[in-house]
Amino acid sequence: MTNSDSYPTGLGSSDERTISLLGQSLAEDMMGRVGFGELALWMLNQRRPNASEVRIFEAVLVALADHGFTPTAIVSRLTLLSAPDSIQGAMAAGLLGGGSRFLGVTEDTGRFLHRALVQAPLHPTTENEWDEIALRLIQDAKRDKLYIPGLGHPVHKEVDPRTPVLMDLCREEGLYGDHLSLFAAIGRVHAPVLGRQLPLNGAGVCGAALCDLGIPVEVLRGVSLLARSAGLLGQIAEELRNPIGMDIYLHVEPGARYEPSPFQADQPFESKD
Repeated sequence: MTNSDSYPTGLGSSDERTISLLGQSLAEDMMGRVGFGELALWMLNQRRPNASEVRIFEAVLVALADHGFTPTAIVSRLTLLSAPDSIQGAMAAGLLGGGSRFLGVTEDTGRFLHRALVQAPLHPTTENEWDEIALRLIQDAKRDKLYIPGLGHPVHKEVDPRTPVLMDLCREEGLYGDHLSLFAAIGRVHAPVLGRQLPLNGAGVCGAALCDLGIPVEVLRGVSLLARSAGLLGQIAEELRNPIGMDIYLHVEPGARYEPSPFQADQPFESKD
């Protein structure tokens, strides 16, 4: 083999008798000894995480796994109804809905916080200094008519129950870093500027916690999708046992009402006969 035929990787490889993953024997060193959350974080950062890091990472996965009949769950169930032979299609349909309103908020918040920290002239050391940075961010966002990712939730209007729990866990494990500090400051100072009090949502706090674990912002949405995969699989399994997809379809379809579009209204149909 020449150098041009070599493809370096720090992840996995295999030969006729062995499978190697992260420099370990998959069969002898990992199976039954390494949990899935630990393995996922290990592969992401390509270093073995300690117990505290695993605890926070798995707490994030649990926080993002399922949130009831969200659009991602509904589309998975309806795709299964349409194509019951395609579990992968139902899973993919739900994952493709991970965007700026659902799931993608984790990435958006992480990017927002990370960019602000990179651009900050000084590293804050007190709560007041964190509040000053957060206040400038909120004022700039309002001036530019931009929304602040991680702030507000369509269901949890006062408190997202996931947020204080994850923050407390990070404090317990000594992993409450700069991203969480800035996120908490946003929660403290935004109301006078925006004219209303909004909760820090669970997807946003997950993004901050993941950044404090050292996970690159470019893959944060992937972590959200990893977590939601478990939730979608649960939704699909329940749909197979106790289907509601047809009920959803039959509930919506009778409400369809034809209304000509503005483009059609001025163009009456002309027969070509």
